[in-house]
Amino acid sequence: MSKLSNQQIQDLFFKLRSNKAFEMFVIGVIVFSALMVGAKTYDIPPTLLKITHLLDWLITFIFLTEISVRFMGEPRKRDFFKNAWNVFDTVIVLVSIIPIDNSEMAVIGRLVRIFRVLRMISIIPELRTLLNSLLKALPQLGYVMLMMFIIFYIYAAVGSTFFEKVDPFLWGDISISMLTLFRVMTFEDWTDIMYDTMEVYPMSWVYYFTFICLTAFAFLNMVIGIVVSTLDEEHKQQDAERAEAEGEPSLKDLQQQISELKSLIENKKI
Repeated sequence: MSKLSNQQIQDLFFKLRSNKAFEMFVIGVIVFSALMVGAKTYDIPPTLLKITHLLDWLITFIFLTEISVRFMGEPRKRDFFKNAWNVFDTVIVLVSIIPIDNSEMAVIGRLVRIFRVLRMISIIPELRTLLNSLLKALPQLGYVMLMMFIIFYIYAAVGSTFFEKVDPFLWGDISISMLTLFRVMTFEDWTDIMYDTMEVYPMSWVYYFTFICLTAFAFLNMVIGIVVSTLDEEHKQQDAERAEAEGEPSLKDLQQQISELKSLIENKKI
């Protein structure tokens, strides 16, 4: 009877944590927590400051309750902390409980409360998908960034060699030149820089034109393409996992069945 009762309690917590209304409530609390962090950056009356302090503890209590509900609703408790997001949420909530507002660790306490906004990612699946896609794309993005650094370095060396006398503030050495080129790539008043150098080197527009074509157009579009491709693969993987969980045939299984049917048809023809 006791086991049945425990199972019923676990099922109740599982249904509660899977409830959309519960998720929306938690998201609303996270948004309100973010607004509270922003409100504390203004000069507010002492009375209102006390109210925000009480609300902050109320938010922490709600987060602690929400973590407890998710943990109690986990079918296998030991699997709860195998999820990195669960570990992140638990650490953020537990550190928020420590009363360090009036101590030397007050800055850490404020930082932890700011990071509570990141819990939005762990709550909303679409945000988790975006972040996972970005992390999976990092190896490929690393090579693109390396190539961009090489281009930056070469153009910065050329720019520092030719344009240092034109404007030492922008082209004084290779590091400053790379910052100037970053400004050119982001189109932040880059024409002013180009016109200054064109007064001394009329053909210097070729330098800026080729640099912008390589970085702002070519390499940045490659970065976008890699992220979009990885995001598409992540969606396909999630669809396959969802189909497997629901007992439906995945795309891979369907392709295998089609190939088997084709081979049977060809064998019959032979």
